[in-house]
Amino acid sequence: MKRIVVLWTALAALAAAQSAKIIVAGQFGEMLPQLQRTFSNVKFVAASTPADVLREAPDADAIFGSMNPAILKAQKKLRWVQIFSAGAETYLFPDFVASNITLTNCKIVQGPNIADHALALLLALTRNLYVTIPKQKSEEWLRGELAGRPVELTGKTAVIIGLGGIGTQIAQRAHAFGMRVIGVDPKDIPITNAVEKIVTPDRLHEVLPQADVLFMSAPHTKETEGMLGSAEFGMMKKNSFFVAVSRGKTYNSEALVKALDEKRLAGAGLDVTNPEPLPKGHPLWKFNNVVITPHIAGQSDVVGGRRLALVSENIRRFLAGKTMLNVVDKQKGF
Repeated sequence: MKRIVVLWTALAALAAAQSAKIIVAGQFGEMLPQLQRTFSNVKFVAASTPADVLREAPDADAIFGSMNPAILKAQKKLRWVQIFSAGAETYLFPDFVASNITLTNCKIVQGPNIADHALALLLALTRNLYVTIPKQKSEEWLRGELAGRPVELTGKTAVIIGLGGIGTQIAQRAHAFGMRVIGVDPKDIPITNAVEKIVTPDRLHEVLPQADVLFMSAPHTKETEGMLGSAEFGMMKKNSFFVAVSRGKTYNSEALVKALDEKRLAGAGLDVTNPEPLPKGHPLWKFNNVVITPHIAGQSDVVGGRRLALVSENIRRFLAGKTMLNVVDKQKGF
C-alpha cells in the first residue's frame, strides 16, 4: 500500500509539472517561441494587457512580468512570479509579501549593461563630452574654450553604494580605470581585487568624504529611500561626481539640486530620477553638467539572451521543485 501511495504521489507531481501554466506578460511575450520549443510540457500564455493577465490568473502556476493586488486576489494556485527588473519595490505590496508565492528577479542579469551605462555617464562628465557633443550640430571645434580640463580617473576614489549584481560590475570597471574602490553594503561581502574596502550603510558617512565619484546602485527599499540627502552630498569632496543607475528614490532630488547650485559637485549622471519621467521644468534639466538618460541603462543588445537563460533555468527548477535563482527576500525587498 505504501508503494502505491508513493507511486501516486510521484505521478501527481509529474502531472502537475506537465500541466503547468505560465503567463508571460507585456513585452516579454517575445521570448515565448523559444520557451515553448524548450518546454513543450508547459502551457505558456501571452498576456499583452493587464486585463489579459487578470483573466488568465485563476488557474496560473506562474506569472512572468506582472503582479498587483487584483491579480493576487484572482489567482487560486499561483506559486511563482518572475519579474524582469532587478528592483522589486513596485511588486511588494503587503498581501503579496505575506503570501507564500516565490518572487524572483533579474539581478545580476542586467549588471554588465547597467555598469557600462554608469561608466558612460561618468566619462561624459569627466571627459567634458557633455560640452563637446552638443557642439557637433553647429560644427564648432572646441578646445581651449572648454569649461575645465578633463578629469583623469586613475588614482581617484569611487564609493559604490550597493554591491549587488550591478555594483560589483561597476566596481570591476572602476578598478580597470585605475580607481580605488570602496563599497557600501549591508551584506557580509568578501574583499576582491576590485574592491579595497567594504563598509556597512551605518558607516557611509565615514567614506563619503573620500569619494571623487559616488555611484548609487542600491535597490529601493525602506532603508535606502532618501538615503542620500543634503547631509550626504555636503560631505562629498568639492568637485566630485554623482552617478545614479538604480532607483531615483534612493537620493533626494532637491538636495542634489542644492549641491549642484552650490557647486559642491562637478556634475551628475542620472539614469534614474524622482519623479520619473522627470517633468519639464524640473531644476535638474537646467544644469549643463548634469547628464540625464531616461532609465535605459538596463537595455542592451545581449541582455535578452541572459534574461532568457535565467528564466529557462528557473522554469527547469520550478518544474523539478528545486530552489530557483535570484529569489527575492520579500521582507527585505531584494
